[in-house]
Amino acid sequence: MNGKLWVKMFLLSVFGFCAVQGQEESKKPATDKEKGTEKEWRAVHLFAPWHNEMPMFKRVIAERLAPMGINTLVIEVNYKFAFKSHPELREPGNSFTKEDARELVELCRKHSIRLIPLFNCFGHQSWAKTTFPLLAKYPELDETPNIPKDNSSIYCRSWCPLHPKTNEIVFSLIQELIEAFEADAFHIGMDEVFLIASEQCPRCKGKNPAEIYAKAINDFHKLLVDEKKLIMLMWGDRLIDKKKIDYGGEYECSANGTAPAIDLIPKDIIICDWHYEMRNEYPSLPYFQEKGFRVLATPWKNLKATKSFIEYARKNKTDKMLGILFTTWVGAQDMCPALLGEGDQSKFDKMAVEAATTLKEGMKELIAEKK
Repeated sequence: MNGKLWVKMFLLSVFGFCAVQGQEESKKPATDKEKGTEKEWRAVHLFAPWHNEMPMFKRVIAERLAPMGINTLVIEVNYKFAFKSHPELREPGNSFTKEDARELVELCRKHSIRLIPLFNCFGHQSWAKTTFPLLAKYPELDETPNIPKDNSSIYCRSWCPLHPKTNEIVFSLIQELIEAFEADAFHIGMDEVFLIASEQCPRCKGKNPAEIYAKAINDFHKLLVDEKKLIMLMWGDRLIDKKKIDYGGEYECSANGTAPAIDLIPKDIIICDWHYEMRNEYPSLPYFQEKGFRVLATPWKNLKATKSFIEYARKNKTDKMLGILFTTWVGAQDMCPALLGEGDQSKFDKMAVEAATTLKEGMKELIAEKK
């Protein structure tokens, strides 16, 4: 073989290898650094607007959230979306559409805000006397089918995670939201699941609540992380054992056997550790980090408690502490006016005003820390 031919073949083999290697690299899921999770999260959770509330909601993002330094918006959609895979599961009203989602995607990109959809899974399938669409349309998926229809004896309903039809339906809803929001992360909710392993459910009766809860989480993880290559978030209260970390009551910590699930689920899930009352310590923050999870400290409308929570998070920060997720828990029709601060403020929803004030002052606290 002459020298020129040898060189030519050598170069072709090198470039061919590099091309294949490049293709293989492009198939790998983006690292957390590439996805921006190494940046401190200054996040807020808001309920999705109805379609007719979109102009006001967009103003909140552009005129309030972006200027105050918010870099992540978790938008809770649930059944408000105009689902096409299951139109029967649209909540009555002027549905939030795929086109609305795309408008928010573009607006958030313009302002360097990460947009993360949330669909509340497992629990919170009813509120007061209203049962939400999934269990209203498919009562066979109800974990407690014998509970009175007015929900008078419960906090809120749960779906049965072991019914084969549950994941089939819910996964299709989630995939619609992922596509509509062009999401690189997804929040599955999973808070305040009180009805689990019920004697009324032929599939769950007698089973270990922690194993059932972990299975549900792991099913979502397989879809979201393994298959879709997304980052997965969830609320943390059911993973806190009341016997070990007692926040009082049974809302912020678990007394119904779900807590051991913490050792049965992947550690790459981001835990949103919510606590709303004034305390000197919030021991679940270091607990989740010690367990290997990344954490977002998650306050609400009590400004004094929020400042205490932020300070405790600072003092107990490791590389697992991502930042703060402010919650609001008020619909867009009330939350948007409170954030914009326009109109007759005496008519504003009180809870919305408190949440808006806490968000603004809490963000000032975070910004001041960086100066």
